Amino acid sequence: MQENANRAPESVERLLDSTLESVDSAEELAVGMAERAGVDEDDLMKIGMAVRESMVNAVVHGNRYSAHKKVRLSVAANGERFIVQIADAGEGFDFASIPDPLAEENLLRTSGRGIFLIRSFMDDFQMRHLESGGTEVTLVKNLVSK
Repeated sequence: MQENANRAPESVERLLDSTLESVDSAEELAVGMAERAGVDEDDLMKIGMAVRESMVNAVVHGNRYSAHKKVRLSVAANGERFIVQIADAGEGFDFASIPDPLAEENLLRTSGRGIFLIRSFMDDFQMRHLESGGTEVTLVKNLVSK
């Protein structure tokens, strides 16, 4: 990780349609901002994959492709941290119900590893229920080496 504490803060917020095209747009926006923030190539790939997986979850599982529901994307770089927040307008879900992808009964499943991968790619990952309904995830990548 490069020393990035002197870079100017940058932030963007978008309301996106619940489509797979929006997944691509969100990934491109986040990776472009991360690149400008000085993130190295390996971490750019990790951020891109984490944003893509989070957006797919919001579009497919949260909003269920509803044309009436939007996904809110916020991306910010402040010199120390690169932060992405993605919020859907779905019904929400029980976070405790997420199966462990490393449990023996789940090893051969073809899905169910997204949140596990996001956690492994990012320095911090949080999920919260929104009062208005839906789920918001926060992805953080530290920009300054410790």
